[in-house]
Amino acid sequence: MPKLKTKSGAKKRFKFTASGKVKAGVAGKRHRLISHNSKYIRQNRGTSVMADADAKKIKSYMPYA
Repeated sequence: MPKLKTKSGAKKRFKFTASGKVKAGVAGKRHRLISHNSKYIRQNRGTSVMADADAKKIKSYMPYA
């Protein structure tokens, strides 16, 4: 069997926790931040854990992670 390739876009965007959950950066933090209030910007700082339905798809992109 040949080795499976990892999606290069996925390996740049996602990390896995020790328990196997998927972490990702929060969306909506690149531009047009003036129109968002301070609470929105503050709460979207850092990373968040992806939902189970999304995590299942991401894990298929990263077979050896």
